[in-house]
Amino acid sequence: MMKTTNTLLILSALLSCTLTNGLLPNQSLSAVPSKSRKNNRKRSLLSPSEQRDLKWRMSPYDDDTSPMSARRNPATDKRTHSTTPSTASSSSTSSSMTSSSVISILSMSLLAIQFGIQPGLMRKYIPTTICRSTVVLVQELLKVVFSGLIFFGPLTPKEDRHEALAGWSVTRALQLGGLPAALYCIQNVAALRAYQHLQPLTFNVLNQTKTLSAALCCYLLMNKKQSRVQMASLSMLLLAALFMEQVISIVPPFIHAVGGASDWSSSHMTQGVLPILLASFLSGLAGALTQKNLQQSSTSQGTTTQRKGRNPYLFTMELCSFSALFLLLSILFHPNKSLSSVFSSSASSSWTASTWIPVVTNALGGILVGLVTKYAGVVRKGFALMFGILISGVCSSSDGICSQQIMGGSLAALSLYWHTKYPYKQQEVTAKKSS
Repeated sequence: MMKTTNTLLILSALLSCTLTNGLLPNQSLSAVPSKSRKNNRKRSLLSPSEQRDLKWRMSPYDDDTSPMSARRNPATDKRTHSTTPSTASSSSTSSSMTSSSVISILSMSLLAIQFGIQPGLMRKYIPTTICRSTVVLVQELLKVVFSGLIFFGPLTPKEDRHEALAGWSVTRALQLGGLPAALYCIQNVAALRAYQHLQPLTFNVLNQTKTLSAALCCYLLMNKKQSRVQMASLSMLLLAALFMEQVISIVPPFIHAVGGASDWSSSHMTQGVLPILLASFLSGLAGALTQKNLQQSSTSQGTTTQRKGRNPYLFTMELCSFSALFLLLSILFHPNKSLSSVFSSSASSSWTASTWIPVVTNALGGILVGLVTKYAGVVRKGFALMFGILISGVCSSSDGICSQQIMGGSLAALSLYWHTKYPYKQQEVTAKKSS
């Protein structure tokens, strides 16, 4: 137990260090405008008298300490100086970027830990006789409750809460959260069918294509392009998954077969492979829609409309409410199930105090998914889940971390560093008009 805990802490530190190096902006010179730094270097080469003379002749926007900072008559001189706009804008932008980066690092690290320990908690505390539909329903309702406590509690500033609720309506909530909730429900059905017809190793390997589908859907819906280095890092992430699942080995034989020959028969293709590929694509599509709503949806303030994106806690409440509604409707119209039979079976099953442990952790993980999607993006969420798979493999292994997991974790860390360090840069082409 102590070895597993130490390994878990090491992996969490590795993820945090990788994210810190890739996401935190370099602020050593960001708070100082480049023009001011240039003038400071020039003045250091002048004599004190020349510096004083230069201060009087400089524009007030070049030097905050200039005597011109004293108020001039607006009628005679338009260069009235108060606070440097470029400095204030640069400082606020830098502070906003730092805050978002810290939230993304913390939420991705916590999501990786939660995703890694969740399978063990499910196996240990969830009895096999329990009704799965009630577990999923309770999880969705807990997400609504926890998100509501954070959103309406002291953790959310009153100004942010009023801004998020300005212009809120059920119709708008259905437009933003209804479609992703429906896609997630269809994805769960397709994934369940695939899991029943595929071996676990085949299922896990094919399920990792959802990160690639997320990148594709983000490009189609949000025009978020990937640089060449980022494309290579996504391929490296898939390679890391193959190492973790021991499909590729660092010792001969280097490639192991995934499943038997029957896995690629017509029935397994239609009942197993195609459903999991559909589930992966729907996961990427729903994630891209969620990211678009969280980052680019418009909020109305009086007569003005701003595109600041949806509040993550409010959107989690909306999304999980519709998911719970769709789940109830699926149970209601199921030919072999009814609400009374489901709740009677759940009441007769052993719901103990320990049963709530994985249910609560999974609900908290849903809130973390919303934070990661808003501040880091759905593609980087795939990197956090990959580290979660590594943590899950370490926790479930009695021998500790193996060479395959070290190789896969190293590739995942390197791919995450590349993906955050080398984003796509829009090449701005300005056409010069001849006068």
